[in-house]
Amino acid sequence: MAITKPNKARRNREWLRHLASAEKKPLLATRLLGMAQTLAIMAQLALMAWLINEVIVNQRPLAEILSGFVGLVFLLLLRSGLQILQDLTGQAAANRIRLTVRQTLLQQLALLGPVHLTNESAAGLSSQWLEQVDALQNYFARYLPQMTLAVISPLFILMLTFYLDWVAGLFLLISAPLIPLFMALVGMGAERLNQQHFVLLKRVSGQFLDSVRGLTSLQLFGLSKQATQDVAYAADEYRRINMRTLKLAFLSSAVLEFFSSVAIAAVAMYIGFGLLGYINWGPAADLTLFSGLLILLMAPEYFQPLRVLAQFYHDRASALGAADSLIDLLEAQPHSQPSTSAENKTVSSDSSLVLEAQDITLSYPKRGQVLAPTSFKLAKGELLLITGRTGSGKSSLLHLIAGFMQPSSGQLLVNGKAAGSEALIWMHQQAFIINASWADNLRLAAPHASEEALLKAVTAVGLAPLLAQQKDGLNTLLLERGKSLSG
Repeated sequence: MAITKPNKARRNREWLRHLASAEKKPLLATRLLGMAQTLAIMAQLALMAWLINEVIVNQRPLAEILSGFVGLVFLLLLRSGLQILQDLTGQAAANRIRLTVRQTLLQQLALLGPVHLTNESAAGLSSQWLEQVDALQNYFARYLPQMTLAVISPLFILMLTFYLDWVAGLFLLISAPLIPLFMALVGMGAERLNQQHFVLLKRVSGQFLDSVRGLTSLQLFGLSKQATQDVAYAADEYRRINMRTLKLAFLSSAVLEFFSSVAIAAVAMYIGFGLLGYINWGPAADLTLFSGLLILLMAPEYFQPLRVLAQFYHDRASALGAADSLIDLLEAQPHSQPSTSAENKTVSSDSSLVLEAQDITLSYPKRGQVLAPTSFKLAKGELLLITGRTGSGKSSLLHLIAGFMQPSSGQLLVNGKAAGSEALIWMHQQAFIINASWADNLRLAAPHASEEALLKAVTAVGLAPLLAQQKDGLNTLLLERGKSLSG
């Protein structure tokens, strides 16, 4: 059953929450350090406002309030220390999560085996292993703790502001909910863009790697310029997606700055007119330089956690975009389940070693049966030649013997016991065949060889009967790595 987009989004979020649960205590410590930093900032601002009030209003000499300046330096150092500890704790937790994900991916790739991985691009897997796992780092190290701090830290400041002046607190309270709302509206497509970003990165990586691998062939057939243009076009598409993502990031920040600036300006006007005596209603009459200055100093700090969250918001979109691709790989079903039985872990290497197949078959859901019932018995030191037309199941049989897949019916036995994937090793051939004709492939070794020489070489390696079956002879097209060459 296909997974709908809302269900996939929920699946991605639940997977990220599951990863975070493994580092619950370190992430909680990161949040607590952030809260402590907020309290240190509030104390620092209160001390600054008190020092200014004492010097300007109470006319106290600096020598009498020297301890206040010492306290100010101490709070500044404390604030910096808490910030460093918060960053180190969050980064360490995120590093452990990344390591766990990479270990899980490695286990999954080993479980899937080479049969599944033949359909995957090496560059694409490399992109998932490196860039997409790295995209999770800042989500856990920065965004997740900041989600809590964006609520708790402004709440601390809001409570103190209401205590000092409820009208100023009301200005801040009204403006705060509007900011996340408009930021969400602006950044609504960020997750989708990041998914496109990772899909395109995977494609560009694969295209570039294929071009590098086939560089010799491209030069031989004069296609270097075309390949360069293809890579350049793909890179330009990647640039466009990146710029669209950055545009959303700047728009989100612009929305935040606009609303926070309006709110701070309103608070500043209210406090200024209140201190000048132009506003006499409500708590304005009780405003002092200390309370007014403290509120003004705290107003930017009230919005600072939201500013930081806006900077980290696209870490969330990147993580969700990466999660979508990573979960698809982690949820892929292997063609076989490795045996866990202890008796299958090792097999005796004595002369009585016998590999036996009893009516094994293999079927695929969409293709039906690809291997008819097959039986054979192979003792140690014997050779078995497997021949057949294209599509008759030769490679599938080798995959079954190697334990990469499980037979749909029948049994594969080693010394009379069920064979596990740990008991057998398959060393297969890796032919260097390019997507070109028989003649072009043969001329890679001898560029100036005549047709007669090519036919002689084909006969020498026993491929003359197979070539005779080809309609176009030496001009018959071969697929890369000889996928169309079977017999």
